Amino acid sequence: MVATTSVGSIKKYFRRLKDPRVVGRSQHLLVDIIVLAICGVIADCDDWPEIVLFAQKRLTWFQRFLRLPNGVPSHDTFERVFAKLEPRGFQCCCLGWLRALADVLGMGHIAIDGKTLCGSAGSKWGPLHLVSAWATQANLTLGQVAVDGKSNEITAIPPLLELLDLRGALVSIDAMGCQKEIAKKIVAGGGDYVLAVKGNQEHLLEDVQVTMERALNGELPAQVVLQHHAMEQGHGRQENRSYVVVHDVKGIRDRQAWPKLKTVVMCCSERTVKGTTTTDVRYFIGSRKMGVRQYAKVLRGHWRIENSLHWQLDISLGEDDSRIQERQAAGNLALIRKVALSLLKQNPAKDSIARKRKAAALDLGFLAEIIAGAAKLQKI
Repeated sequence: MVATTSVGSIKKYFRRLKDPRVVGRSQHLLVDIIVLAICGVIADCDDWPEIVLFAQKRLTWFQRFLRLPNGVPSHDTFERVFAKLEPRGFQCCCLGWLRALADVLGMGHIAIDGKTLCGSAGSKWGPLHLVSAWATQANLTLGQVAVDGKSNEITAIPPLLELLDLRGALVSIDAMGCQKEIAKKIVAGGGDYVLAVKGNQEHLLEDVQVTMERALNGELPAQVVLQHHAMEQGHGRQENRSYVVVHDVKGIRDRQAWPKLKTVVMCCSERTVKGTTTTDVRYFIGSRKMGVRQYAKVLRGHWRIENSLHWQLDISLGEDDSRIQERQAAGNLALIRKVALSLLKQNPAKDSIARKRKAAALDLGFLAEIIAGAAKLQKI
């Protein structure tokens, strides 16, 4: 009963959410629809009809904490409601639920990256592209912003940063986000940045490369040049990585335009798979002065947004197979998937995400445990 009560308690986070439907013309409560959708996605449902079927089969259980005055809504009702639901307001409610959890687990390193929902390609606006923030250590989604169909990720990153509490956080973004205004916004919010550098900023890549060359040639004081080597082997591959961190940015011509700029970083990787070797060299700038091993951890950690979020959304939650083309509905359901994935990852069971979802569908006690586990963490 305690776990079930915790499931019902999530309603409080959505009570202030504006209902987009005509007042007095609705047969189903908005909060009931949202809770059914969240529980359904956790419990291995990938579309509206599956959520409806799950709720119908578990109606007695849901009636313990939801009013459901006219039973379970139809899949058309789910589709219409989530197509009209204002994304930013809905996101604020979802993040209000997860933010307390983030406060307990710690924000730490935040990775920002984009992902296209391939199944939405039939929309007249083209496929929906979402830029997401992921707390790599806590395994929590922190927000998402849709990219305008005629724009790119650069325009989506600033409003995404506005959703986040950046105090004390270290934010990593790929080369698309290597923009002076984005760096200023992160620092103004109380955070630090690690930005990948390519050729999209005049002179910056050239200046970083020259600084690295001088460091490796012994032309800079030894105490400002830090190096680290790492090797990984397994699953038929071997990867050697070399990191060079230089705490000297005098060679960056427009360094004053990058707030708190303290460090330039180089990562060289050599990867051998089935006898074929490839090499890659990447450069970064950073506003936080820290050791080379810490930078190595952050750079490796950045790709957890690919492995722990984007890959899991496709493989374990069927995101790429979703054929919802209405952009607002697709974006809102994408957010529910991210919330569900965050909650599933907090559960200590050692099964895969896919198996946890199936277990939640078969065992309502386990479903309640997944949601109640987040509530318990917030009380610690």
